[in-house]
Amino acid sequence: MLTRRIIPCLDVKAGRVVKGISFINHRDAGDPVALASAYNEAGADELVFYDITASSDERNIMVEVVERTARQVFIPLTVGGGLRTTDDMYRMLRAGADKVSINTAAVLNPQLITDGARRFGSQCIVLSIDARRMADSADDSPRWEVFTHTGGTPRSTGLEAISWAQRGVELGAGEIVINSMDSDGQQSGYDLELLRTMSRAVAVPLIASGGAGSPEDMYRGLAEGEADAVLAATIFHFGTYTIAQVKAYLAEQGVPVRQTV
Repeated sequence: MLTRRIIPCLDVKAGRVVKGISFINHRDAGDPVALASAYNEAGADELVFYDITASSDERNIMVEVVERTARQVFIPLTVGGGLRTTDDMYRMLRAGADKVSINTAAVLNPQLITDGARRFGSQCIVLSIDARRMADSADDSPRWEVFTHTGGTPRSTGLEAISWAQRGVELGAGEIVINSMDSDGQQSGYDLELLRTMSRAVAVPLIASGGAGSPEDMYRGLAEGEADAVLAATIFHFGTYTIAQVKAYLAEQGVPVRQTV
């Protein structure tokens, strides 16, 4: 049985890791290089690095920060933010990333997913989706809308999240990160309905993001949300829980995890 992955997320703004609530009111959480090194030593299974304002600022990702971060980790590193071309992806892979994550650029140019998959392989292409529950969704048939530029002022796309995820996989994405904008930073648990619906709709690994506040939340994301991995930021950055504590709890619930030493 495949082990479930625990993934800390480094949201980087102006060279510092930050964490907000529903994408606003960011708090400083530290230096990305130091945090990356600490999570590598603590037993994280992977690490995600997002330059969260690269797209909204219409600039390229900070390559030098990615390079310094990559030198500190010996676990898979996914990098995203401001990647608009396959050459941008190549620079990140050369800088030490194992996978690249695209969000805004993929919505604006879906062909980028296919071009990236053809050049580097689908296993390198992660489609990240920021989604908000639609206010007019009926209780028995919920729908979520995709937003872009979420590092600045979120922009509505009119895309339905489940359909967009399915199209992304058809175009070549090898993994999906789904972030609930409603739950982000709230520490009240993932949007399990969103996770479950998307997990059953796509045939690639799904990473849950947005809302983890406890090991139990992460367990529910895996068990009830049917995700393949769980991503968290706040609870790790500010010392509420350690990766070892989360993995110990998951193991007690019968979830297969890679144990820390």
